[in-house]
Amino acid sequence: MDNIGVLDFLFNRHKELGEMLDLEYVVEIEQRTYLKELAVETCSNFIARSVSQTEFKHMRGKKRLLDSDLDRIFNIRPNTDESASDFWQTVINKLIRENEVLIIPYEKQLLVADGFHRIERALYPDTFEQVCIKDFTFTNKKWNMDEVIYLTYNNAHLSKFLDGLTNDYADLFGALIDASKRGYQIRGSFSFDTINDPKNLDKPKDVIRRTLDVVNKSMVAVFPIFKNSTYTEYADGSKSGPSIDESEKVKRALIDNVANILGIPVNLIHGDVAELEDAMKAYVKFCLGPLLKKVEDELNAKIKLGKDEKIQLRGIAIHDVIQNSEAVDKLIASGAFSRNDVRELFGIDRVDDPELDVYVLTKNYEKVDTAKGGESE
Repeated sequence: MDNIGVLDFLFNRHKELGEMLDLEYVVEIEQRTYLKELAVETCSNFIARSVSQTEFKHMRGKKRLLDSDLDRIFNIRPNTDESASDFWQTVINKLIRENEVLIIPYEKQLLVADGFHRIERALYPDTFEQVCIKDFTFTNKKWNMDEVIYLTYNNAHLSKFLDGLTNDYADLFGALIDASKRGYQIRGSFSFDTINDPKNLDKPKDVIRRTLDVVNKSMVAVFPIFKNSTYTEYADGSKSGPSIDESEKVKRALIDNVANILGIPVNLIHGDVAELEDAMKAYVKFCLGPLLKKVEDELNAKIKLGKDEKIQLRGIAIHDVIQNSEAVDKLIASGAFSRNDVRELFGIDRVDDPELDVYVLTKNYEKVDTAKGGESE
């Protein structure tokens, strides 16, 4: 006899049992997709927040064009609805989560497409049509590849990895939560004489509900045991199940795996301060740096720039000028770098002063062409 047949057999013989307890035998396997969302959101937001601090420089040669429209669009207000930090955070989040992002330059604004249809061609530029931005769709407008900013992240491995792994972690996480609930659960039963009168079926049901209300809502729970009825307790909730730490370890492990794929040191993503400097260097070099280089290359390839102009991106600085003041002194005193060169190394704009482009030697900062050795007669 299958499971459904067993249930039918029991309820047909004891119909009052089913009506009295309102039992619903529904077997449901809950897929806790929030685990996947938690891991991806944590890691993508971490990278997005880092990129949102990037400074976009419109350069002509070695001089920055601070008053240009591009500098304003990239660093202050890309469009009428978003600040620069919000805009780039949206771009990077979308890039990591969806593996691609399309940015449309439109009337001196940068707009992130929520949906689009890409037509690929072998010998001609790909085109984008049916571009949707919020609740508006460009039905009669097409953009060629060289007219838009289109970024891909190439994280197919991340998507495949998460699709398979999340289910395993979700099952484990769900089992821990369920076991913890069972450990703290109070389980008991009421026994009544068999009730043959359908009019009296609601009475024992009402007794059970009232008893549960007393137990759940009162500090001191007292309830009556009527004649011909007994209450038996099987578990008093004193047996604890898996601790909260066990479930937190499952969430942390999934986040660690996603962080490793994206190149984020795990101690950074969890806020651990151990070996922070080395972790920051690794993060900038293997995660943030390649991502910014991808954005920089796309901007320089697609944005219309004048002669000797380019877009430079300066991300999070991992070297502090004050902490490295001794090294700065050696670089300048050795004549290997000018003072403007050093400013550029630390992400500081060059100063339009010819004196700062002069190479000097020794601790007295003499000019290279005036340096002499020994005493002159």
